[in-house]
Amino acid sequence: MSALPAPMEQWLTHLGANRRYSSHTLDGYRHDLRHLVECLPDTPIERVTESHIRQSIARLHGQGLKPRSLARALAAWRGFYQWWSPQCGIASNPVAGIRAPKAPRSLPKALSVEQAQVLLDHPGLPDPNTPTERRDQAMFEVLYSSGLRLAELVSLDVRYTRAEGYESQSWILPDEHEVIVKGKGGKTRNVPLGGKAIAAIRTWLEVRHQFVPPGAVAPLPVRTKDSAAAPRPSGTDSATSAVGDAAALFLGTRGKRISPRVVQLQLNKLATKTGLPVHVHPHILRHSFASHLLQSAQDLRAVQDMLGHANISTTQIYTKLDFQHLAKVYDQAHPRANRKR
Repeated sequence: MSALPAPMEQWLTHLGANRRYSSHTLDGYRHDLRHLVECLPDTPIERVTESHIRQSIARLHGQGLKPRSLARALAAWRGFYQWWSPQCGIASNPVAGIRAPKAPRSLPKALSVEQAQVLLDHPGLPDPNTPTERRDQAMFEVLYSSGLRLAELVSLDVRYTRAEGYESQSWILPDEHEVIVKGKGGKTRNVPLGGKAIAAIRTWLEVRHQFVPPGAVAPLPVRTKDSAAAPRPSGTDSATSAVGDAAALFLGTRGKRISPRVVQLQLNKLATKTGLPVHVHPHILRHSFASHLLQSAQDLRAVQDMLGHANISTTQIYTKLDFQHLAKVYDQAHPRANRKR
């Protein structure tokens, strides 16, 4: 795989260091920038024009890229040239006036209230007893209770901690029934934790030590945000990683912070056991959290804050999902509905 031009790599480094973009986002941007380079192999990036950009989008569309993927690629290209144009003397951003084809916006998929209860209560199955089962129950209760993204869930620590060059990004406050989460764009928000989630977390913490391997980093000292400034990093990257694993709320069987993939696999496994007729992934619990709150409270702004959406238009899509639910209930229950959907 060919390397990107140096200015593109510098931009990605800038986003990671100064804007704190996640590695997942940076990988996506790198993939999209490579599309542009491959579409214009004989054109230096400082000579790219609006016409070149249009040709590249047409070529990618011809290769089967969907409107949403094209829009993401344009966003990456636009961001790069917005950052680099002033530095290299380009008069204007060649991507500024180009828009991707409109994509139909699909509604998020959510479980019904009954399906969510079946997933988390799993009637007919034994209560969670093994350490793995207790951990999984706690993870899924937190996802549904607080509407966290998968990356936010795995970033949770047992408590706020600063030690050996490590500082918590997200952590739980069980006594306050809250979780502190650092989400997209580096924004921190407080989200409530329900009683079921708190109980499941405490049950998991009783056996969490069984996942910690012998010789692992000792339990971290409790430090509050009012403590003295964090010490400067003095250890290696591996030492810092070990401190992060020691602080993690959810651990894998090898004693390290649990990976997103393990969460996905365990949730899908539980959904299969309970016999739910839908594919269940972590984000569907976030969608279910938002949909069920709106069905009950009708407070769009509060749901926006809890989900961490920058724009309320992103949250408004759940009102359409809620209306679909209401329309279905109407059609089934109203004696004069008599409509076919």
